[in-house]
Amino acid sequence: MAKTAPFDHYLDKYEQWFHNRHYVFMSELEAIRMVLPSEGRGIEVGVGSGIFAAALGITEGCDPSVTMLAKARERGINAVEGIAENLPYMDESIDFVLMVTTICFVDDAQKSFEEIKRVLKPGGKAIVGFVDKNSPVGKTYLRHKEESIFYKDAEFFSTEDIYHFLWYNNFKIDQTCQTVFGSLDEVNEIQQPEKGSGKGSFVVIRAIKADF
Repeated sequence: MAKTAPFDHYLDKYEQWFHNRHYVFMSELEAIRMVLPSEGRGIEVGVGSGIFAAALGITEGCDPSVTMLAKARERGINAVEGIAENLPYMDESIDFVLMVTTICFVDDAQKSFEEIKRVLKPGGKAIVGFVDKNSPVGKTYLRHKEESIFYKDAEFFSTEDIYHFLWYNNFKIDQTCQTVFGSLDEVNEIQQPEKGSGKGSFVVIRAIKADF
């Protein structure tokens, strides 16, 4: 079962987090923009309230939370109900798929990447943004996991973990970038993303589906 309960019941708290962490949010957007394709049909899997999709110009997405979907639709997103393990899209119909902090909430990460591969056209791109479990913020989240409304049932991954999921599904790693340097409280301006991983707590990987 998808871990939707906190998102169904605490939409306001979810939205407030991005308001309170404005520069973290803006820094994450910059990192995603660094690798996001500029054209083609793109969807966000785990679109949530549409806060990332709307800012990035993505007009389609899916999510299992009815409450979040309603907010995404208010933001002009064609948001439909669906989970990462069973995407409501046709085979090879999508040019790029974005997932932002979604992978830690799915029930089956491997199946989720299989589904992303299924819906992507040959040569299509998967863009995965996540908090690296080995990073300063990732370690803090893990320490306080039981206290968090949203992360209590989450499973965090490292950059290497995500690489392995992608490789297993015949994706080629194209680009990796990172941002959110220091603790969340220390991010008081928009941070420019850097290539690679290992320093920033928020990592974005772009991978290309093999065209065979």
